[in-house]
Amino acid sequence: MAIAQTDPLLLFSPTSATQLSPPCRRQLRDKLRGEMLDLQHAAAFLPGTRISSSVDYSVTAGSHLCIITAGARQIAGESRLDLVQRNVAMFKKIVPELAKQSPASTILVVSNPVDVLTYVTWKLSGFPAGRVIGSGTNLDSSRFRFLLADHLEVNAQDVQAHMVGEHGDSSVALWSSITVGGVPVLSSLKNSQIKYEEEALERIRKAVVGSAYEVIRLKGYTSWAIGYSVANLARTLLRDQRRIHPVSLLAKGFYGIPDDKEVFLSLPAQLGRKGIIGVANVELTEEESVHLRRSAETLWEIQRQLDL
Repeated sequence: MAIAQTDPLLLFSPTSATQLSPPCRRQLRDKLRGEMLDLQHAAAFLPGTRISSSVDYSVTAGSHLCIITAGARQIAGESRLDLVQRNVAMFKKIVPELAKQSPASTILVVSNPVDVLTYVTWKLSGFPAGRVIGSGTNLDSSRFRFLLADHLEVNAQDVQAHMVGEHGDSSVALWSSITVGGVPVLSSLKNSQIKYEEEALERIRKAVVGSAYEVIRLKGYTSWAIGYSVANLARTLLRDQRRIHPVSLLAKGFYGIPDDKEVFLSLPAQLGRKGIIGVANVELTEEESVHLRRSAETLWEIQRQLDL
């Protein structure tokens, strides 16, 4: 778990030292110290950041941003939703302590399944919904932009595209709002007489959904891309940049999602120092809206089984 404040970066383990044997406590402290030293050695490349580590919740007091990465590691062949029960028990110990130490903070959840665990964090923290955010499809959208750029043979930085809904198998690609250099992609394809194939675009969506599973199969875990994604979100939040990111948020009432279903899923939202400022008004096609509501239903069914 990382706790980010205005200037310091604190590495923190949520495991209580009293729950571990002396050798395990030493191993945990050594692991944290090793991570701290490794980051400290990069101090010359960082803008005046102080880095420390601890296993004591009290050292997180007064944080502006709490980033929760703790959780059981996803293994090959296991979906993000399979992780729910293993991680909910852990969050019941972590979240109340964080909320107690930093009641004015924003919490950013990265652990998977991120949408359900963001909902769990909201319930356990008692925070306003706008100050509980999941990393959601911020990374999925980056993968989406990369694959679209490769397919269209353009620079990924010129592509604007979002994945929304669940960070997982039921995620929704917003084909209708894709632009390249400010030009809507579908009309661009037609004007350039490039054949538009729904099958090709659906293959891209499936590649986005399956990309994390492929990395896990090959190296055992994901790290670099999600690290950059979280740093990207933290920068927007702490510097009050008010940029739009597709993140997991309380989505009831949006795009036909019923008010009685308190699901967290990703929608493009403007972020700032106080968390979510507002949800971007993206026009969806009827088909996209149906898929989004279906994604919400998938998450709602999981949440109903949680003991909170």
